[in-house]
Amino acid sequence: MGITKDTYLPTDEELTVQEINLSGPALRAGAFHLGKDCEFENNEFVLCRKELNDPRKCINEGKAVTSCALNFFRKVKKSCAGEYQQYVTCLDKSSTNQDFTVCRKTQAVFDKCMFDNYQIERPYYGYFAEVKVHKTNRPKPAPEPPAVYPDATPALPPDVEKPPAKYGSRIHWMW
Repeated sequence: MGITKDTYLPTDEELTVQEINLSGPALRAGAFHLGKDCEFENNEFVLCRKELNDPRKCINEGKAVTSCALNFFRKVKKSCAGEYQQYVTCLDKSSTNQDFTVCRKTQAVFDKCMFDNYQIERPYYGYFAEVKVHKTNRPKPAPEPPAVYPDATPALPPDVEKPPAKYGSRIHWMW
């Protein structure tokens, strides 16, 4: 994509948000509950990106996703910090690829804490791969009009007479 002097680029103030300073194992440990808790914000952001096809127009939706994630990890720190830290440590130290299977016991303890305190259940396997209808308040963008080229070959008028094919039908060549 080329950028010209007329291209709008957001300022640093528009783009600056508080970052989520967590390691890979910490994000992986909370990923399922985070995805469930921030599902609406994330779906809104992805829908905006797909519909508008311009990331600059979806900055506010992206900020909402980051804000939701920060609030989620604050909730975890407030009520389930010990269980969460045990699960993170297990993921980090038990296998080289942070495999969930070796940490099922600490995962169950963390899942129970999240359900008891926030009624957030760990989604079942395949939940995020299911097709869901997302209801939004944003207006649907207008469809793009077809491209019109000034040097395009003009089409035949609809009332022009079309002579029959000289050597019969050519339909069998289409297969």
